[in-house]
Amino acid sequence: MALGEIGSKVKGSLVGTIKGAGDVVGTAVTTARGAVVTALKGVGDVAKEVTSVTADVVQGALEAAQQVGASAGNVVKGTVIGIVRGVGEVGTVTAGVLSDTVRAAIQGTREVGTDAGSTVMNAAEGAIRGTRDLAISVADAAAGVATGAIRGARDVGSDLASTAKNAMQGTVRGANEIGEDTLQAVEGTARGLVRGTAQVGGDVVAVARGAISGAIATAKEVGVSGSDAASAAVTGALHAARDVSESAVESVTSLLDTTIDGVKVVAKAPFRKEEGKGSGSEGGKTLPPAGD
Repeated sequence: MALGEIGSKVKGSLVGTIKGAGDVVGTAVTTARGAVVTALKGVGDVAKEVTSVTADVVQGALEAAQQVGASAGNVVKGTVIGIVRGVGEVGTVTAGVLSDTVRAAIQGTREVGTDAGSTVMNAAEGAIRGTRDLAISVADAAAGVATGAIRGARDVGSDLASTAKNAMQGTVRGANEIGEDTLQAVEGTARGLVRGTAQVGGDVVAVARGAISGAIATAKEVGVSGSDAASAAVTGALHAARDVSESAVESVTSLLDTTIDGVKVVAKAPFRKEEGKGSGSEGGKTLPPAGD
C-alpha cells in the first residue's frame, strides 16, 4: 500500500529526528501523537478513522526506521504509545480502538517487510503503556490488544500460537511499566486471544497454550510466580471459551493439570478440576454459571 499523506509526514519527521537520537521511543511517541491529533481533530467518528490513520502512521514510522537503521521494535513501541495517547486527546480509547490499532500496526509489517513477531510484542506493550491515566481497565485494554494481535496476524499470515505468546509478553510488560495489575493483564490477554482466535477460525488450544507459555516466560521479570501467571492465563482462556462454544471449553479444559514450560497449569476456582461429577460440572471439570 502506498504511503499516505500522514504517513509521509511521520516518515519525514522521524528520519530527521531518530537518527542518533538517545530516546528513540520518546521521539516516536511525540511524533505519532502529534500526527494522530492533527489527523483526527474535528473528525466526527474518531473510532471509524483510527484504523486507516494508524496503518499510515505505523507504515511511515517503520519506513523511517529502515531508512536510518533504527530499531524497528522501539519505533513501533513508541509509535503505538503515541497513537493511543493521541486518540485519547481527541476521543475515547476503547478496547475496540486498541484492537484496531494493534491490528493496523501488524499489517504495517507486511508493507515494509519487518518481523511480525517483534512487532506484535512491541505494539502490544506500547498499546497498554499508552492507556496510562485513561478510563479503561487493564483487563479490558489487554483483551482488546490481544484480539487485534490475532486478527493482524491472520491478515499477514503469521502463526497464531506464536502471536499469542508474543502478545502476552507485550501486554504484561506494558501493564508492569504503568503500575497496573499484571495478573489482570494476563487474564484479559488470554481472554482476547481465545476470543479473537475463535472469530478467525484458528486453533484455540494452540493459542491458549501459547498464551500460557507467554505468561510464564514473562512472570519472573514482573515479579509474579510462573504458577500464578499460568493460572491467570488458563482462567482467562476458559472464560472466553465459555462464551464461544462447548467444544472450545472442552479444548481449553484439556490443558488443565498439564505441564507447560515446567509449570503445572491449574485454573482459578470455579474452573478447577473436581473429583467426580456434581452440579454445574462437565466430566469432573467444574464450570461457572453462564451468567458469570
